[in-house]
Amino acid sequence: MDRNERTDRQIRIVLADDHPVVRIGVRNMLSEHTGFDVVGEASDGDEAITQTLELEPDILLLDVQMPRLPGLEAMRAIMNGTPTVKIILLTSTITTQQIIEALQIGARGIVLKDALADHLQTSIRTVIAGDYWIGGKRVVNLVSALHSLMQQAQVPQRKTYGLTPRELEVVGCIVEGCSNRDIAKQFTLSEETVKRHLSNIFDKTGVSTRLELALFAIAHQLVTPQ
Repeated sequence: MDRNERTDRQIRIVLADDHPVVRIGVRNMLSEHTGFDVVGEASDGDEAITQTLELEPDILLLDVQMPRLPGLEAMRAIMNGTPTVKIILLTSTITTQQIIEALQIGARGIVLKDALADHLQTSIRTVIAGDYWIGGKRVVNLVSALHSLMQQAQVPQRKTYGLTPRELEVVGCIVEGCSNRDIAKQFTLSEETVKRHLSNIFDKTGVSTRLELALFAIAHQLVTPQ
């Protein structure tokens, strides 16, 4: 029987994620609900393309971070070959700019992995119904949603130069004029640990003195002076 003549109304899904545990978890989540049929699995971007082109599923659940070929690049190739498949990106984290790019390529939904249990089935049914799933909710007007996202993307994100949250806290203390002893006491660290943090900070920012660091931090908005 032709695929278009099926009467079971099953939503055919290919699941692409490089972590077997994630694939097992997603498959188990879907198996708890009727109407979903995982017909294929892929562990990298190239396999995702092959599985999608061969199996022609209704939905491709695609991890953004994939070996061999990143998710967005795999999606470009898939949309060139099988534009009828609806792609939902699975990701642990994603920037506003990446969301915009994904939607422009052809993604129909973005689901964060820490919200899979709450949003997975709803996002699939939403996309199958012809709408989009962005930011944990149904989106009917894609143009309006993209406009809003682009406005957000125009707000420059603070550049942190690879500094860790703790290193940024140390930078803030330096701007306030704290000594190594003060910093150690404030964060319950040894002075040796504070010195290591400062050494790493100097390397990452390219400065060599506490004064240069304070001026650099203010000029590059690493901290907001009180």
